[in-house]
Amino acid sequence: MFDVYSKRRMLAAVIFLGGLTFIVLIFESHWAFEASSVTHFGNYSNLQKNASGNICKADEVVEVVEACHPCSDFEIASKSNKACLATHFKEAITCQKSGIKSYRSCEKVQWMEERKFWQFEFLIFVLALTSSASVVLRQKVLDQKHLRTLQRRLANSV
Repeated sequence: MFDVYSKRRMLAAVIFLGGLTFIVLIFESHWAFEASSVTHFGNYSNLQKNASGNICKADEVVEVVEACHPCSDFEIASKSNKACLATHFKEAITCQKSGIKSYRSCEKVQWMEERKFWQFEFLIFVLALTSSASVVLRQKVLDQKHLRTLQRRLANSV
């Protein structure tokens, strides 16, 4: 089926599709973050209550002062900050009416998730390059073997 297409056309198609995939990933990441930055990284339905107690009143609006970030090893080991016990991530909050500042647990750190994603993409890219190189090398070996077989047959027939 693929014998009809030349190597150049196949390579061009693979590069085009790879580039298209990369562009779609960039746009999707940008649009998804803009459209749901609060709900995607800030809405923690199971962690709504502050881990150190219910400091803010139930009807009070909570303002996130500092984005979600990892807790230090000391905070986790010493259990000094109760917000770090559940997920090992915390975000600084302020109760708007009372002005109380505290920490609460959060589930994801955006830059860490993005870094994991790009590490995965790089690993898959290296795997694809390695696989492609091995296929090309194997094809060359098989072509040479086939050529030697043909030469030997022609030499025997003459």
